[in-house]
Amino acid sequence: MDTVERVEVVLPGKVEPEGLELHRGPVPVPAAGQVLIGMEATGVSFAEQQMRRGRYYDQPSFPFVPGYDLVGTVLATGPGVAADLIGRRVAAMTKTGGWASHVLVDAADAVEVPEGVRAADAETAVVNGITAWQMLHRKARVRAGGTVLVHGANGGVGSVLVQLALAAGIRVIGTASARHHEALRALGVVPVDYRSGEVPARVRQLAPGGVDAVFDHVGGDGVVDSWRLLAPGGTLVSYGSAATRDDEGSGAWPVLRLLGRVWLWNWLPNGRSAYFFNVWAGRAYAANRFRARLRSDLTQVFTALQRGEITARVAAEIPLSRAAEAMRLAESGTVAGKVVLVP
Repeated sequence: MDTVERVEVVLPGKVEPEGLELHRGPVPVPAAGQVLIGMEATGVSFAEQQMRRGRYYDQPSFPFVPGYDLVGTVLATGPGVAADLIGRRVAAMTKTGGWASHVLVDAADAVEVPEGVRAADAETAVVNGITAWQMLHRKARVRAGGTVLVHGANGGVGSVLVQLALAAGIRVIGTASARHHEALRALGVVPVDYRSGEVPARVRQLAPGGVDAVFDHVGGDGVVDSWRLLAPGGTLVSYGSAATRDDEGSGAWPVLRLLGRVWLWNWLPNGRSAYFFNVWAGRAYAANRFRARLRSDLTQVFTALQRGEITARVAAEIPLSRAAEAMRLAESGTVAGKVVLVP
C-alpha cells in the first residue's frame, strides 16, 4: 500500500515564480480543536503576488507556505472536535498555508460548503466573496437604486462585488481593460477603460452628482480621484495597493499612506467617509465575534452562489505541482476570474 504524504509549495524568499519549491513530508495529525483538511482547491490571489516580492503588509518571515484560503474535505479531527465533521466539504481562510495537499485549521474557522457546489467554484468565493460582501454590506451599505464604482470589475474580488451589487439593485460602473467590456455589459455593468487616462471624467459623465461608493484596490495616488468621485454622504472603501505591487522598498509604506489618507479624509466636514478594509480586522481582540461574522457572511456568499446571484469565475485550474505556472498566469493580467490550484 502506498504511503500518503503531504505535498506543499514553499516560498523560500524573494523569488520569481520559478523559484517556488515543492516539498514532501508526512501528513500532519490534528491537535485539540483542529481538523485536517484534504485540499481540493486553493487560490492564487494578489496577496501571494505581493508576498513573493516581500511586500505584503504582515507576511511571515521566509520560508513559508503561501495560500490565503482553501476548500477541501475534512479527513480527521483532533480531540474536542465532533467526529461527524469527517467527510464534510469545508472552506477556510488561512492567510498562509493553503498551498498544500493537507492543511490543519482550527475547527472553528472551517465553514461548511453547500452540497452541489464544486470545490473550485466555492474557492473563488471564499476570500474574494467575504471581502466583497463585507465591503458592500457592512462598510458601504449602499441602498437599492444607488450607484457604485468598482475598480478592477473583472478581477477576483471585483467580479464578485459587481454581481452582489447588481443583485441588490445597485447600478455599477466598473473599470477594466477594453477586452473585458463586452462581458461586463452582459452582466449589466457600465464599463470604463482604466487605460484611457480619462476615468474620472468618464465617471463624472455617468454620475454627475458623484457615486455612492467607490471600491478601490489600486491605491497609490489614484485613490485621491476615487475620493473626489464620491457624492455627498458617499463612502470610499480602499482594500489594496495594486499600483505599488512592483515598487521597491517597504511593503508597509503604501498601506500606511492609505491609512493616513483615510484618517485625514474622515476628519473633513463633508459627510463622506473612507475605510481601509482588512478582512482580518477584529480577529486579534474579538476572535469569537470575528468567526461568527465570517461564518454568517460566507454562508450568505455561498447561498448567493447556489442561487446563481453570483457565478464562479474560474480562470484556470492548475495542479499544485505547477504553482509557478499558476502564479505567472495570475500575474499576467490576461485572465478574468481566479486562478485555482488543485491537487
